[in-house]
Amino acid sequence: MSHPPLSDPRLLLLSPGDSVYVLRDQIAAGETVWVAGVAVAFPQPLGLGHKIARIAIAPGEPVIKYGAPIGRATQPIAPGDHVHLHNLKSDYTPTYALEGKA
Repeated sequence: MSHPPLSDPRLLLLSPGDSVYVLRDQIAAGETVWVAGVAVAFPQPLGLGHKIARIAIAPGEPVIKYGAPIGRATQPIAPGDHVHLHNLKSDYTPTYALEGKA
């Protein structure tokens, strides 16, 4: 009997302490992907370079990428959730400067 992978090989962990994976390929709308041992169905397509939560992140907690905080969660983020402007506030770039550039 084969076991499902802990995480899809398209998910790249840049540093062991990161709270997000980075997509190294596209995920199609409706596709189910293994994320940290959990099967997650993605309602929308996601492209190369997008972030997917590796762990649960509470509002106000830092989001870690490259081993460093890149911003803070603005709402609860579950493992497998897409992490982007809708649930992340950058610690470096004001959100209004990013509007319309997603």
